[in-house]
Amino acid sequence: MDTNSTLVISIVSVTFFTFQLLFHFVSYWFSAKVSPGFNNLNFKKKIEWNSRVVSTCHSLLVGVVGLYIFWFDEAAIADPLWGDSSFVKVNIAISSGYLISDLFILILYWKVIGDKYYVIHHCTALYAYYFILSEGVLAYIGNFRLLAELSTPFVNQRWFFEALNYPKFSKANVINGVLMTVVFFVMRIASIPPLYGYIYSVIGTEAYLRLGLLIQCSWISSCVILDVMNVMWMIKISKGCIKVISLFRQEKAKKSLQNGKLD
Repeated sequence: MDTNSTLVISIVSVTFFTFQLLFHFVSYWFSAKVSPGFNNLNFKKKIEWNSRVVSTCHSLLVGVVGLYIFWFDEAAIADPLWGDSSFVKVNIAISSGYLISDLFILILYWKVIGDKYYVIHHCTALYAYYFILSEGVLAYIGNFRLLAELSTPFVNQRWFFEALNYPKFSKANVINGVLMTVVFFVMRIASIPPLYGYIYSVIGTEAYLRLGLLIQCSWISSCVILDVMNVMWMIKISKGCIKVISLFRQEKAKKSLQNGKLD
């Protein structure tokens, strides 16, 4: 086993155990400190709460590092197909450790938080990450896909508000809902045309052919699977956002009408 493989396995392993520690111990303590309402949640909601706390920590970490790579990592930017970036490998390894950890938690508490779509998503991403980590290819593309995680904190925050019984038309809920919809669209939907445009532009090139049929098919198929799921989630999020904004406007109009009668 070479030094690179040893480092990757070490990062994945350390990340796995770190996120397990966050889920089983740290989140319980931290959540009870910052949110008194956490202690009033039932067992099932506490499990999902802790899972989403870990999810938020992961998304912020890999998302911020991913932005740095996207803008400043010369090795990845210079050659999106074959640029071998150490920063990307570290970021992908961290994300792989999280995905394995989350899969383990999903299976362990399947009756509580089990979701077949999450399993498909995680397994698809891990399959794609394997080629980046083992073959040193598609580093820039892999990091580009990781930027989608920047939308996750807003999705989780929406669930936290719901778990704590925040009114759907409260200002905090509405603002988060709008931000969630916008960021999700920008990071997961608006990025689709440029990605497939780039794929189309490199098909048939010498660099693309050197990837080999397995990696070519794996790259495109994993992107298609993940993007179909992103479109499904976008539709669901958009419907929820429109509903919340509508409720907010109705409540505002109702209050204005009441104030008018009082005057």
